[in-house]
Amino acid sequence: MAATSTTTTRSGPPTERGGGSFERVTVNLTEKTSQALAEAVRLSGDSKTDSINKAIQMYRLLLSVQDQGGGIYLRESAEAEQERLRVL
Repeated sequence: MAATSTTTTRSGPPTERGGGSFERVTVNLTEKTSQALAEAVRLSGDSKTDSINKAIQMYRLLLSVQDQGGGIYLRESAEAEQERLRVL
């Protein structure tokens, strides 16, 4: 079995956002995902790092709610029908 390692580096005291230790990872984004990241950064004013961190936390929430039998619903506009969001 091959050994794997994860590098966790501490970059100073914890921040107000609950940080303090960070894990550096490398990801390969598809062109579509790269464009979505750029749009999220533009809309939110967050950095790429903050946008990716928020996206992963939201993904975890969606999976957790779905795993517990709950549902998350989305309405794209005030006039649109409510739709159940499912992660496949």
